[in-house]
Amino acid sequence: MIVEIDNVELSFDQRKILYGVYLKAERGKVTGIMGRNGSGKTSLLKIWFGSLKAKYSHIRIDGIHQRQKLFKSGKVVFLPQHQLLPTKIRISDAFELFDLDWRTFIEHFESFKKYEKMRIRELSSGELRVVETYLVLSAKKEIIFLDEPFSFVAPVYVEKLKALMARKKKDSVIVVTDHFYRDILEVSDRIYFLKNGYSKTIETEQDLANEGYVLTSSRER
Repeated sequence: MIVEIDNVELSFDQRKILYGVYLKAERGKVTGIMGRNGSGKTSLLKIWFGSLKAKYSHIRIDGIHQRQKLFKSGKVVFLPQHQLLPTKIRISDAFELFDLDWRTFIEHFESFKKYEKMRIRELSSGELRVVETYLVLSAKKEIIFLDEPFSFVAPVYVEKLKALMARKKKDSVIVVTDHFYRDILEVSDRIYFLKNGYSKTIETEQDLANEGYVLTSSRER
């Protein structure tokens, strides 16, 4: 499966955010999106998903233009920046909602075993992000959008989530954006950089330095 978004134009209060953006994502590859705050990363994912209306946008799946919003197709799942799960439900109930096995989760995230009967509100922000990212990545969907899955997440869990992405990409199209650029560089097979409303492909950390996104000393912004 190949999923493309093309000719995206979006403005807020007459300020152009995206203009003529093109991205391609495909099964078998993780597609990363990078850019400074305000460059339009989240907006682009929302347009692609169908929850934000752009002035112009064309979305294709395997070359066929999609007339309906992607989220109506039943093929896509989206991890937003904000909290996804209701605070009052039990963690075990969240796994039931996603039709996923709790035991499979704790095989990879053993330290979460004690949380099974706890409620979502009892998790730290980082622990909650791990659970939500796992649920979205493991959902039986053909297209997966992840908006900042590594935020507040401990490094050991980031590595486990990246390993899960590497396995999941064999079956699904995965698009991910995050400010932790080294993680995006490592996990992605193709990377787009958003700047001044346009997109361009990025190959290396030096490319990011050339764009003024990171320092040549490789210290994170």
